[in-house]
Amino acid sequence: MQKSEYREKIRAHFKKAYNLPDKKMDEVLPRFLKLLADHLEKFEQISTKQDLLALCRAGHSLKGALLNMGLEELAEETYQLEKLCKSNNKSPDIVRLSKELMEKIKVIL
Repeated sequence: MQKSEYREKIRAHFKKAYNLPDKKMDEVLPRFLKLLADHLEKFEQISTKQDLLALCRAGHSLKGALLNMGLEELAEETYQLEKLCKSNNKSPDIVRLSKELMEKIKVIL
């Protein structure tokens, strides 16, 4: 999905879930994007370490930010990564999934 498609999806979610008019949406969207960027930055920093518990927690926060923005598909991917981390299995899939997820979220930002 392209940046513009993600942004339209987020705006549609805000309109439906929060009943926000366009003007208010223009005020709120940058705050949500900043929060998502902050969560992504933390997730990215933790992903370079081998701390699965910390990565699980950072993923959980990231998942919440994605759900608040109506990005269910990305939230589901984050949830799958979170489950993998909870299994305490240092699988190479964790690194691969983390990188894929970070790249997808960076498109939004």
